[in-house]
Amino acid sequence: MQIVARGVLHAGQPPAAVATFPTVTWLPPNRLLATYRVGAAKDGDDETVECRWSEDGGSSWSEPWRPFATEVGGVAGSLKVVYVTSEPGSALLAAALWVDRSAHPGKPLFNEATQGCLPLRVLLAESGDQGRTWSPWRVAPTPETLGPPSLTSPILLLPSGRMALSLESNKTYLDPSPWLQHVQYLYSRDRGRSWPEARRIVGDLTGRYFHWDQRAAVAPDGRIVSFTWLYDSRTGKYLPIERRISVDEGANWSRPERLGFADQPSRPAIFPDGRVLLAWVDRFGSHTIRAAVAPSLEGPFSQETLLYDAAPLSGGYHTTGELLMEQISWTYGLPYVEPLPDGDAMVVYYAGDAERMDIHWVRLRPE
Repeated sequence: MQIVARGVLHAGQPPAAVATFPTVTWLPPNRLLATYRVGAAKDGDDETVECRWSEDGGSSWSEPWRPFATEVGGVAGSLKVVYVTSEPGSALLAAALWVDRSAHPGKPLFNEATQGCLPLRVLLAESGDQGRTWSPWRVAPTPETLGPPSLTSPILLLPSGRMALSLESNKTYLDPSPWLQHVQYLYSRDRGRSWPEARRIVGDLTGRYFHWDQRAAVAPDGRIVSFTWLYDSRTGKYLPIERRISVDEGANWSRPERLGFADQPSRPAIFPDGRVLLAWVDRFGSHTIRAAVAPSLEGPFSQETLLYDAAPLSGGYHTTGELLMEQISWTYGLPYVEPLPDGDAMVVYYAGDAERMDIHWVRLRPE
């Protein structure tokens, strides 16, 4: 796989020097829309999401703009991520993860003692001008069984005309009970105005295994493929990424297949011919971000390519709560991949140091 070009999409600058949670979406006829989260630190009351356009395949990017409100229903909050889904035609749908910062003022996102998190909401909006302006936020209702819901993938457009939201469960901030983390899909038949159907996708009833950051995409043939960051809370280790495939819009899934590499997967890119490009972060093995290509949804990955090489992490953790707090200090990660019409793929990720983190882009060409 060839690295065609690379560069910096956004350079962090004070007072918002830390940029993370990047996404990129191709828009016809030849435009890229990027979103990313900025703030003074990796977690804080001031975080919000900016947007930029590129008209030349990523070689240059527009000045940033901030179209998204951080106050919802009169409550002060912050935005962690905004995922954009491009519908047939010109409409865009945004799904955002919003943090209620008023419930526990001054507290970090996760409670190290309980492993609970601040109140979270999933917000939805629409754009008819390729992302320059957006409708007001509306809150997507989520089941109480999810607790504060994490959003880790864009809205999925399914062959039946339905949409799916992939959400992960959390505990409330002061809840001392065991964390039985799981993934649910919510389904909508009216373009996201209501989400009446919920389906449990994956979860360990014993609470040992956590299926974090499940990234999913819909193939041209309608199948869904998901890649999951698998954590063993008993041993405190990351296990190989798990791949699952569904042929019926998430009602049933193949047996999980553990791939030959561990840690945090990207949102995958699926090309019209069925090939899949996946990037991933390996923080505790090779200390890198890498990418590889599979010939099909279920095929083996090859053409492995190094995207980013980092220094080994110092220190360590002994509990899941300590791990959650340590994540705030990580200085690279969260790759996101978008297929391009010419057969290339665009990868974005964040990287930097404790004081400043930038958003990087890499254009890849599979063989």
